[in-house]
Amino acid sequence: MNKTNYYKMLGVENGATTDEIKSAYRKLAFKYHPDKNPGDKKAEDKFKEISEAYEVLSDESKRAQYDQFGTVSQDGQGFSGHSHASQEDIFQGFADIFGAMFGEQQRRGGKVSYAQQGHSLSKDIEISFKESFVGAKRDISYYHFVTCTPCKGFGTKKGTVPQPCSGCGGSGQVRFNQGIMMFMQTCPTCRGEGFDITDPCTSCNGQSRVQHYEKFSINIPAGIADGMELRITQKGDAGIFGGGYGDLIIKVRVTQDQTFKRQDDNLLCSVLLTYPQLVFGCQIEVESIDGTKHSVKIPQGCPIGKQVTITGKGFSKIKQRSGHGDFIITTKCHIPTKLSSDEKEALSVYSKLIGTDVAPHKDEEPSIVSFFKKFLG
Repeated sequence: MNKTNYYKMLGVENGATTDEIKSAYRKLAFKYHPDKNPGDKKAEDKFKEISEAYEVLSDESKRAQYDQFGTVSQDGQGFSGHSHASQEDIFQGFADIFGAMFGEQQRRGGKVSYAQQGHSLSKDIEISFKESFVGAKRDISYYHFVTCTPCKGFGTKKGTVPQPCSGCGGSGQVRFNQGIMMFMQTCPTCRGEGFDITDPCTSCNGQSRVQHYEKFSINIPAGIADGMELRITQKGDAGIFGGGYGDLIIKVRVTQDQTFKRQDDNLLCSVLLTYPQLVFGCQIEVESIDGTKHSVKIPQGCPIGKQVTITGKGFSKIKQRSGHGDFIITTKCHIPTKLSSDEKEALSVYSKLIGTDVAPHKDEEPSIVSFFKKFLG
């Protein structure tokens, strides 16, 4: 029966947490790993022992049996024989150790980082003004780096691990003297990475990631404005050697429209009315950019440039995630450039009836009074 105290072997208390067990194992695995101690039989045996201890204590079921019976079998019913942690677990733990080691070197002034975050990518798309109002759907296609599947992003053949660079000892930099001056430069052996991959993965050639063509559809929300960005997480480049993915940033460009404009979340347009419509007032129907029709009342004596607001019929308030802006209609007067003889005569009669002198109304803004000389038509 195996009487080994796994807790003592890893240097932790019986009630240690999973994170404490993992941390202790990583430190010991780095210290006793056979690749770090070539030809040292004691270190190799120690590495096997701590790997066995970690396999048991990191598994909740096995740990419970061990705590209760003091033994664990490979089939879960009691220990018999010699057991080791899987190579993938050891490899993962050792890769994490490298990350911690290089991170410590970085704090000491080196520039090495084992796992590096992938870059975020950006793409520009163009939509129409109408699509910015009602929403749209676009197909996105692009090349980006993804984690190499066979090596799971570590760049090495299964069962092997990266080795600290022999040229710089893992710091990523080497020192050299020139006279009395000492200089630091990027290690030429590992190109500043701090480690060597002696058995690279054949799928990615040790790069830990491969290029991949991807295509998918995205929904562009109603209310999006020109220059806004959509961020799609985890769709950028994969990081190297276990680093996370960057994001894909979609930059939206909205084309202009000849009829409609945008002001904040308000939809703007102008409507042409005849002089009689402005004078007498009228009921008109205005069609919005999405095809919906709205009944609008033009008040009697409506001035040019008056804004008529239809509440809540503008753009979706995408930043506030609820509500809509307004649909604002500005009145304009249609001035004909060509008149028939009958129209000219009728307009002349009208002019004589109302006169040609304009006096500002008390409710109107002050303005310069003109003096009529003659018609040019």
